[in-house]
Amino acid sequence: MLINEGRGDRIVRVVAGVAILMFVPRTAWAWLGLVPLVTGVVGYCALYHLLGWSTNRATRNRLA
Repeated sequence: MLINEGRGDRIVRVVAGVAILMFVPRTAWAWLGLVPLVTGVVGYCALYHLLGWSTNRATRNRLA
């Protein structure tokens, strides 16, 4: 699978996802914390792919 997120981007997403899940009250909105968490763990963001963006140095030139 294509990895279009760099290391720093992935770390920020995982930390943000965990923080949202921990500190937002247990409502349906808290489940939105899974989006950055999963994309950070997997290393793939569908929106980045659709826009042709990449924060991963190894794949940045291949997407252009």
